[in-house]
Amino acid sequence: MHEILSPVILEGLAIPFLGTTLGAACVFFMKHELSMHVQKMLMGFAAGVMVAASVWSLLIPAMEESAHLGDFAFVPAVAGFWVGTLFLLLLDHVIPHLHMNSDEAEGPRSHLSKTIMMALAVTLHNIPEGMAVGVVLAGWAAGGGDISVGAALALSIGIAIQNFPEGAIVSMPLRAAGETRAKAFRLGVLSGIVEPIGGFLTILAASFVIPVLPYLLSFAAGAMLYVVVEELIPEMSAGEHTDIGVLAFAFGFTLMMALDVALG
Repeated sequence: MHEILSPVILEGLAIPFLGTTLGAACVFFMKHELSMHVQKMLMGFAAGVMVAASVWSLLIPAMEESAHLGDFAFVPAVAGFWVGTLFLLLLDHVIPHLHMNSDEAEGPRSHLSKTIMMALAVTLHNIPEGMAVGVVLAGWAAGGGDISVGAALALSIGIAIQNFPEGAIVSMPLRAAGETRAKAFRLGVLSGIVEPIGGFLTILAASFVIPVLPYLLSFAAGAMLYVVVEELIPEMSAGEHTDIGVLAFAFGFTLMMALDVALG
C-alpha cells in the first residue's frame, strides 16, 4: 500500500481546495457582483466538468474494476450510483440551504442567516466532489490496478478548475449582500473545506476500499450528478434565455474529458 500521507495524496487533496480558495479571493479584486450571464456561464462550466468526471473518472473505472463479473459488470456501478443519488437527496432535505438567486430556502426550517445558508448550498454540492477525489486517491493508495496516479491527479485538477468559479460564486454575492470582504472570503473558503476533509477520511479507510471500490466510485458519481441535475442545470437555464450556459457546459465537459484521457 502506498504511504497514506505521500506527496501525491497531499497534492490530490490540496489542489481542489486551492481552487476554491483562489476563487473566493476574487472578492478582494472585483468590485461588482457577478453578472447573471457570468453566473450562468460558471454554472454551466461546473456542470460540464462534473458530468465528465462522473463518467470518465468514476463510472467507467467502476465497471472496469468489476470486469470479473462479466455481463453483470454494470451491477456495482448501478447500485452505487443509486445509493449516491439517494444520499444527496437525503442531505438536500436535512440541511437548510439557499441557492443563488433564490429567496426561498430548502431543507428544514432554520433561523440561520441568509449568508450562512448560501454558503451551505455550495458546501452541499462540494461534499460529493470531496468524495470523488477521496475515493479515487484511496483506490490508488490501496493499489487499485485500474487507477493510475495520473487519473487521480486529473480528477483533482478538474475539480479544482471548476472550484475556482464556485469560490467566486459564494464570496461575491455575500459581499454584494453587505458582508465585509474578509468574511465573504472566509465563508467562500469554508464552503470548500469539506472536500479535503471528506477526501482524507475516505483515504484513512483505504484498506477497506478495494473490495467495494466499484460501489464507492459510482456512489460519488451518483452524488455528483444529483447536484448537476437538481441544482446546476436549473440555475444555468433560469431567467432570460441564453446559450452561454450550454456552451460553457460543453467546454467544461470536453476539458475534463481531455484531462482524464491525457493524464490517466
